[in-house]
Amino acid sequence: MSTPLLQMALRVEQDIFVVRQRGREVAAAVGLEHQDQVRIATALSEVARDLLRAVGGADVLFAVAETADARCHLHVDLVPVAPLPAGRYEPESGAVARLVDTLSVLTVRGDTVVRMSRRVPATARALTPERLAELRAQLGESAPGTVEEELATQNSQLIHALDEVRSQRDELARLNEELEQTNHGVMALYHQLTEELEATNRGVVALYAELDEKSAQLRAASESKTRFLANVSHELRAPVTAVIGLARLLGDSASDPLTTEQERQVGLIRSSASDLLTLVNELLDLAKAESGRIEPDWAEVDLRALFGQLRGTLRALPAAGEVELVVEEPATATTLRTDEVLLAQVLRNLLHNGLKFTNRGEVRLRAEQHGDRWRLSVSDTGPGIPPELQDRVFEEFYQAPGPSRVGGTGLGLPYARRLVTLLGGTLELVSEPGRGSTFTVWLPADGA
Repeated sequence: MSTPLLQMALRVEQDIFVVRQRGREVAAAVGLEHQDQVRIATALSEVARDLLRAVGGADVLFAVAETADARCHLHVDLVPVAPLPAGRYEPESGAVARLVDTLSVLTVRGDTVVRMSRRVPATARALTPERLAELRAQLGESAPGTVEEELATQNSQLIHALDEVRSQRDELARLNEELEQTNHGVMALYHQLTEELEATNRGVVALYAELDEKSAQLRAASESKTRFLANVSHELRAPVTAVIGLARLLGDSASDPLTTEQERQVGLIRSSASDLLTLVNELLDLAKAESGRIEPDWAEVDLRALFGQLRGTLRALPAAGEVELVVEEPATATTLRTDEVLLAQVLRNLLHNGLKFTNRGEVRLRAEQHGDRWRLSVSDTGPGIPPELQDRVFEEFYQAPGPSRVGGTGLGLPYARRLVTLLGGTLELVSEPGRGSTFTVWLPADGA
């Protein structure tokens, strides 16, 4: 719904100035801001000039319309006095459409209408019917100015627009200068960060090179240690075995009789040589494991038979106090694909340690199958191992402190863990001081 405010005719060149002037007056009356008044007046003069040249003029109607969103718009309808070519209108200046909210060609009651509109700001005075009637009366009573006055007004508006453009240009120049300074700062920071990153990268590369060098040195030292242990162990086995044999001959009843003191000393020689041979054998085994020269001989192993051999072998070992060795027969299928000799060494080592460090109670060996893995555990009722030392007992030549020092080399558990790893499993320890220890070997049922 629209309410007309003013109507006028456009027939000659001078009417263009009047149309422009009246358009500015109507825009000011309905509450458009100054810049919007200039824009709609400029757009109106351009369209009026086009229609005057194309069809000889038009009737101009100013009206206020309320849209569906309850906002008011100023409509300016130009009804050409003759049909437009091809029924279409294209302004000669492409900037006209940017001066108004809409510019379109409509058909109203059979007439072709060129309509431009501009939205009235919400801050403007409410355009009630009474207010519109008042504006219509005021516009009807006012007389348009002369051409000279309109030209003067246009010049003033142009100068004002040029001042604004100049101000905006100066502001843009200032912003460009600030942006350039910011870009300089950003580029300087970028170059600084790039240099720091390159320096960091060089440091990282140098560090990796040093780590590689240290790793190579560590490998070389480990290989040298392994060769040294293997060579020394191999060279010591023969003379130590000879010492044990000679001591056995000296103590043989077929030899010349010895005094009591001589028998005691020969016994000490045999005992010390046996301990030394055990140490040499363990060093040699550890060297073989570290050098990777142990290759498992995979086969189907019957745990029942293996447990029977271990029971018979270890029952002959002397145990301190009242310690019982309990070997539980597996309750389910007992076939395991592994290396029987290596697995026997691991279990024998764990059982021997349990018997050696347990004064009373029992040392128990049991086997249970969990899915596709076997759980072989050796538990004892010995003094237990404190939590802070449970990782250290797997270090070479380390023995956990206890109330009484037990003989040994500290190589059994490290060697056992390497063998279990070689068999594709893991060796775990659960222990509590005063309540014993449990060593658990987890192995895959179908081999590594």
